[in-house]
Amino acid sequence: MIEAAMIWNEPNNKSHWDRELDPDWELFARMARLAGQAIRAENARVPRVLGGISPIDPVFIQKMAARGTLAEMEAVAVHGFPLDWNLWQIGEWPAKVAEIRAVTDLPVWVSEVGVSSFGAEEVQAWGLRRTAELLKGQAPRVHWYSLYDLPSTWEATTRHREAEGSSYYRHFYMGLLREDGSPKPSAEAFAEHGGFMGLCQWFHYQDHRLDDAVAWMKRLGVRYMRTGLSWADSFRPDALAWFDRQMEALRDFDVTVTFCFTPEHRGLAPHHTSPPQVAEEFAEFCASMIRRYAT
Repeated sequence: MIEAAMIWNEPNNKSHWDRELDPDWELFARMARLAGQAIRAENARVPRVLGGISPIDPVFIQKMAARGTLAEMEAVAVHGFPLDWNLWQIGEWPAKVAEIRAVTDLPVWVSEVGVSSFGAEEVQAWGLRRTAELLKGQAPRVHWYSLYDLPSTWEATTRHREAEGSSYYRHFYMGLLREDGSPKPSAEAFAEHGGFMGLCQWFHYQDHRLDDAVAWMKRLGVRYMRTGLSWADSFRPDALAWFDRQMEALRDFDVTVTFCFTPEHRGLAPHHTSPPQVAEEFAEFCASMIRRYAT
């Protein structure tokens, strides 16, 4: 069920890693290195991917190489949203991938790319088609974010303010499907590229959308997808039962599983973006999930 293991999500984005506690990513580099080693020891056939970076920053990749983290990886990944948040144009996608290729010999995945439909659903459909044109042949894996709009009653994960380019409201309009499950024009556009492009869809604990998501992904021709298994969620009641249900539901796809999110009681600070008190505990969580779902 697990095609690849991704270690963390957007580690160079303050919404996902606390830079005040780890200003130069030294703690992150060690944690990711230990996690890579633990995954390899458990199952060396599962490729290890450094969590997708956002912004796309070659210097961050060079720091990870200098600290030995990339020696434990078999690919690196980038995220980009040029029509919503990034300060570069959509036509620059090949150049952005090339920036990372220039500083590492590892394959470069695009593990999140998307366009919101906040301004107009037609813009999202155009952006999807243009993204597919630009990224074909540029990356071995391209995951469109996402299948579903974020429900309006949920909270988007960001620490950025509007003045920093957050456009918070756009987080809720990234799906091919509206909150009620009805398809947007971008769903038809995605189906045109379903063989080439995969999906990224995060499932919350006990997510009510799981079964419908599987049906839609099959309808859209999805072969591979990316989701997460949360270290923080592993401390919830019946966590393993939920993980089992999620992974069983996704068994017909090649799944890249992202391991991330620090339990509040195991962080240097009580927040899911905090470096852990004991990095080896995160590594053991990664190994235990590989042991359960990739052997």
